Amino acid sequence: MAIHLTKESKILVQGMTGGEGMKHTRRMLAAGTNVVGGVNPRKAGRTVDFRDRPVPVFGSVAEGMDATGADVTVVFVPPAFTKAAVTEAADAGIGLAVVITEGVPVHDSVAFLDRARKRGTRVIGPNCPGLISPGQSGAGIIPADIAKPGRIGLVSKSGTLTYQLMYELRDIGFSTCVGIGGDPVVGTTHIDCLTAFQEDPETDLIVLIGEIGGDAEERAAAYIRDHVTKPVVGYIAGFTAPEGRTMGHAGAIVSGSSGTARAKQQALEAAGVRVGRTPTETARHVLAVLDSGA
Repeated sequence: MAIHLTKESKILVQGMTGGEGMKHTRRMLAAGTNVVGGVNPRKAGRTVDFRDRPVPVFGSVAEGMDATGADVTVVFVPPAFTKAAVTEAADAGIGLAVVITEGVPVHDSVAFLDRARKRGTRVIGPNCPGLISPGQSGAGIIPADIAKPGRIGLVSKSGTLTYQLMYELRDIGFSTCVGIGGDPVVGTTHIDCLTAFQEDPETDLIVLIGEIGGDAEERAAAYIRDHVTKPVVGYIAGFTAPEGRTMGHAGAIVSGSSGTARAKQQALEAAGVRVGRTPTETARHVLAVLDSGA
């Protein structure tokens, strides 16, 4: 089992013929991901060969879905075109849109996330590394060779910390790792992933990675307290961040105790979550929980 992405997923890549799209499509294919097509209206009808794997290019998401049965799209288009790309995917009825693009204007994100919600399309991102179910499929830019399949579920705001925790726990393995993105507005939240991991019979433990700023982690802590029975281990980036500064890609301003790593740690620990102060300490907490059978 996995959440949101399995070996059965059929993936389109919007912007596949661009530099980033080509590079990461090649990596996804090498990892065994079932990429069934690209989308570029100006290059429709062409085929791109990736090491003897021909991938057709379609003029629209709807055309690609009709031809291939695709149910996932990965968006590698510039920020100015992201709103149109995600709106097109949602209007076509795709089930999952993974938006890698960084620098999307917040008002654009609000608009396309509202459209996607009304159309029943789940969005991961924007400004995210995507997600991977090791041994099954990967949609985005998460390296496929840093962890094996296992029974840990990971949800993270930070792309880099997603990779680091995967590497720290590579010998145990993961059901699915989801990088939700650190923008002020994102399509899939910690709580959404906590819900899915709680329901997944092959996820035994959940790792939650947060960052300073905002109250997403505090809301996740309240949800864990009331709804999650599986063990959760957490890490909050930013324990050494100075107050009153805008920090990181989250654009988070920490003022007083609001939004600090310490405040988030306290909220999570009050919900029964073990919180590490470093990624390595967080990994040790995971090992201790698994060894204890808690």
